[in-house]
Amino acid sequence: MILVRWLVVWVGVWWVGVAAAGQRPNVVILLADDLGIQDLGCFGRREHRTPHLDRLAAEGARFTQAYAAASVCSPSRAALLTGLSPARLRITTFLNGRSDRASHRLLGAPIERGLPAGATTLAEALRARGYRTAAVGKWHLGGAGNLPTDRGFAEYTPGRSDPGPESPLGGKGELGQADAAVDFIRRSKGQPFLLYVAFDTPHIPLAAPAGAVAARAAGSPTVFHPAYAAMVESLDAACGRILKALDEAGVAGDTLVAFASDNGGLHVSELSESPPTHNSPFRAGKGHLYEGGIRTPLVVRYPGRITAGRTIPEPVVLGDLMPTICALAGASGPTAADFQDLSPLLFEGKVLSARPIFWHQPHYMNQGGRPAGAVREGDWKLLEHYEDGRLELFRLSDDPGETRDLAAAEPDRVAAMRGRLEAWRRSVGAEPLRPNPDFDRAAWDRCHAVLDVSRLAPLPTSEAMRPLLADWRRAMDDPSRAGVHSLVFLEARDAKVSGEKLLYEKPPHKDTLGYWVNPADTASWTFTAPRAGRHRVTVLQGCGRGQGGSVVALECGDSRLEFTVEETGHFQRFVPREVGLLTLAAGTNTLRVIPVRKAHAAVMDLRRVMLERMD
Repeated sequence: MILVRWLVVWVGVWWVGVAAAGQRPNVVILLADDLGIQDLGCFGRREHRTPHLDRLAAEGARFTQAYAAASVCSPSRAALLTGLSPARLRITTFLNGRSDRASHRLLGAPIERGLPAGATTLAEALRARGYRTAAVGKWHLGGAGNLPTDRGFAEYTPGRSDPGPESPLGGKGELGQADAAVDFIRRSKGQPFLLYVAFDTPHIPLAAPAGAVAARAAGSPTVFHPAYAAMVESLDAACGRILKALDEAGVAGDTLVAFASDNGGLHVSELSESPPTHNSPFRAGKGHLYEGGIRTPLVVRYPGRITAGRTIPEPVVLGDLMPTICALAGASGPTAADFQDLSPLLFEGKVLSARPIFWHQPHYMNQGGRPAGAVREGDWKLLEHYEDGRLELFRLSDDPGETRDLAAAEPDRVAAMRGRLEAWRRSVGAEPLRPNPDFDRAAWDRCHAVLDVSRLAPLPTSEAMRPLLADWRRAMDDPSRAGVHSLVFLEARDAKVSGEKLLYEKPPHKDTLGYWVNPADTASWTFTAPRAGRHRVTVLQGCGRGQGGSVVALECGDSRLEFTVEETGHFQRFVPREVGLLTLAAGTNTLRVIPVRKAHAAVMDLRRVMLERMD
């Protein structure tokens, strides 16, 4: 009797373990490189033939508001694999980033050269739960000591990223990478597995067979870029091979498959290419924090758990996949709650609680993107431009193309959202930016003022856009680091305050000189000017409703200017204003801000004074 009872208990424990193991899905992540939000047939691109990925969407869920955690590859991939914000990881640009140059108003923030040791990857978390793990394709998250096999992947097959347009491996190696993935699937039956396939397609330089390009050029409707269309078709075929292997292995029903792109599509010329794609109706593309740069075509299939053909409009981020997959596998999730488990949304049909989504891009990008931060809350999205503190506000439900800046009409909302963005940056340890002492305004103008590529509208064909972008591309590629001007930023937090009420407001959502209610109170900075001469002065100023009109003087040595404070609708809605010229000496200077006349209850809030040498 005792033996029988022991056997019953043992069998029961064994069965529970088997059942639990059966609930752990295999996981396949298919990640395209620079594929735009609209580049698949199932997302509306009629001229691109993507039957396999369209079928994946029909059998699973298609997300219409999915985001990458960054506008370029390395930080986006880091967030996907760790579930941590790129700002927290200090991987905020592609490795190793664009070099500082005279056309940059700001110096790039320091970055990690690979995934930090304390950041657990999805592969490490699942391997601890008995998963077989393999990575195929592009890594771009560090070199020796930080390769996939150092970060939880038992196997790594990079494949060939540029074997040539006529190669049987695919023009960017996508078919060869698919074959490596198929081989892993065939060898992994009977044990749960994680397969991460990071294609090099359709990243430039473009490469597709001549016959396929000619066929796409002759197709209808008019194809924007035939070579790119052929590459997207080959990417789809590569994904089709992997999906077929899951079917043939009999594991498709036990496998969660996620397909996405690491960032938005490339909408400008780069290298010798004309623009590969466009992201219409969304603004801009790769390298920009506008929607075209960060929206991704996310599709997730898990038969029996996700309703086939479902469309999910809730905003999500690729970083959400890490905690979601860990929850399914019974593995430990990320060490910080930067993203969220989507299980209730995916498997139970619940609406997730609203949450802000943050981005931090303290760098210039090869595609024309400039240092900025962003936060999305519900239908609203705020961008803060780090060069001058300018704030833009868009209501995406009415204006997905981000064409109408509502910041002036919604100052309270701007102030609140900018405050949450500031508090978040401090919570993740985001690095403050420094001005470039060798800045050259003329070089900056050639890159960003003569043509604002964030507003670039597509023509019927890519080739027609080449002459429009030729001068801009040459300016962007100029590596010169020695400018003829200089730039100094005087931050509120560094000011010396004299008086009774004026102070630097330290709460996490603030970053300003405030409580300027006593006109006798002053602020000053002692600083070093790299060069003597006349300097353009820009103040980053806020002022509440009905509080404008105060007169303020700026003095530096014998040089003085006065300006009238303008109402901005809220003391925390900051607007950059050019207010005049001051002459500085080379070396040590002291600048004082002195109220001349207070018009109402308070003078202003002041976040920064910017000094740009003019001669």
